[in-house]
This record gives sequence, structure tokens and C-alpha cells, in this order.
Amino acid sequence: MQPDQERPDVFTVHYVLKNKLGELVDTSEGSEPLHFLYGSTDVIEGIQKAVKDRNAGDCLEVTIPPAMAYGEHREDLVRKVPRTLFEGVENLQVGMKFQTNTGDNAQVVQVVGIDGKLVRVDANHPLAGFTLYFDLEIIDRRAATDDEIAEGRPLFQ
Repeated sequence: MQPDQERPDVFTVHYVLKNKLGELVDTSEGSEPLHFLYGSTDVIEGIQKAVKDRNAGDCLEVTIPPAMAYGEHREDLVRKVPRTLFEGVENLQVGMKFQTNTGDNAQVVQVVGIDGKLVRVDANHPLAGFTLYFDLEIIDRRAATDDEIAEGRPLFQ
């Protein structure tokens, strides 16, 4: 970090994620809140921008478009592959997820269709293409330590 750069903060945030119908999709309530280093790639851009100028105790409702979340749904990430690639998998079903190891990239794909000898898989994030509706509560905000900046993530003792 250059001397003239501002030190990033570590945020601790409780969240409730709903879909456009107001139905619960995910929440940190009843479990560990989200901890992240501002500017890291561990948290979507929309949440980072929402909390940037906020402090502990702030509560906010945020609508995040796909471009600031998990991107648009890309058809080029949906493809048909031979069923033989799933040999050894008993009772292959729609909804199952697998990690692929093609080339240098590991990728998670979800089975979205089975048609005889072909299996349709989707490598998009499950929330790609969706506008996300968050209720956020900032529990804590503090300056990151040198070690956290070096690691690119919050460290807890």
C-alpha cells in the first residue's frame, strides 16, 4: 500500500437477501455475519458500494442489479455434455452440482437438464441475471491491519 492511499476497512455485516417477490433467499441471521475487507473480491460490488460511507449501527435496504452482483446470465456457460462424463454417479439428477477441472480453471457446474445421453450443465452462478434485494445491518467497521491487507481478507484471532 502506498503512503498516500487510504487504509481499507474491515466490515462485519448481517444481511437478509430476498427475491423480487420479497421471498427469503438467504440470511446471516442466526449465524455468523459476513466479514470482508473493503475492496476485496470476496463480496459483490453492490454490497461494497452500499456500505462504503456507512458506519456500525447503520441499517439499509439495497437493490443490486446483476452487473454489480453476479453478472448477467450467460448462455455460453450453459452447454450439453455426454452423460458418460458422469460415470460412477448413481442417480444423476437435475440440481446436482459438480466441480470441473478443465485446464487451469476449476469451475462449478449445475445439472439443469438430462436428455438421454446428454446432460445440460450451467456454469453461471445461481444468482446470475437476478436483481438482488438486501437488508443490511453494519455490525462493525474498523481499519484493516497490515496483515489483513497483505492477506486480502479479515483475520481473526
